[in-house]
Amino acid sequence: MPDPALLLVAHGTRNPRGVEMIARLADAVADRVGTTRVAFVDVLGPSPAEALREIRGPVVLVPAFLASGYHVHNDVPREVAESGHRAVAVTRALGPDPALAGVLVQRLREAGWRPGDAIVLAAAGSSDPRARHDVQRAAHLLSVLTFTPVRIGYVATGEPRVPQVVAESRQPGVRVFVASYLLAEGLFHSRLSEAGADGVAAPLGVTEPVVDLVARRYRAAVPTLRAGAGAQPNP
Repeated sequence: MPDPALLLVAHGTRNPRGVEMIARLADAVADRVGTTRVAFVDVLGPSPAEALREIRGPVVLVPAFLASGYHVHNDVPREVAESGHRAVAVTRALGPDPALAGVLVQRLREAGWRPGDAIVLAAAGSSDPRARHDVQRAAHLLSVLTFTPVRIGYVATGEPRVPQVVAESRQPGVRVFVASYLLAEGLFHSRLSEAGADGVAAPLGVTEPVVDLVARRYRAAVPTLRAGAGAQPNP
């Protein structure tokens, strides 16, 4: 069996910098594992089903999401089924993961965060309790690395919202920094500059740990395809 292609599935954004970031991530991953394609579940195309129909041979689909909500549990399986492709292995979402927590710390330090400053983890948000649990796990991983309590705020869906958590985190002499639990720049990240924090970290972006994480998700799924089991998400 030839090496499977990798299909990186992201949410989609109208922000060209966000689209460009996903393209750069795919290019960096391709340097590690070979053929890598990109698809989007919303906003722009191609859709995962469209991309899968164009790929001959086995495929490892990696959901480029930081928490497993509706898109991961519903949209991705539906798109795989609609494609008719019979040799697809679907991996876990990218997050939460200790590698991402390490990048969050790096981004916070680049933004000027120092020990003693408060941290608010800003996530897009979801109505799916599984996604909210994943964000809580991400906050815990970040707290362990920074020895700092980490509170969670949501940008788009769910409560509390980031500005509220920033305001509640303020204490005399304590600066408040927002850790952006987002992959790329776009509408959601732009809103964080209005949250009233002393500093806002950049999104995770294309960093070596993120590229390595995608490659690890891919490599862990390849044996599933070798064994002939397709279209099954890893636990």
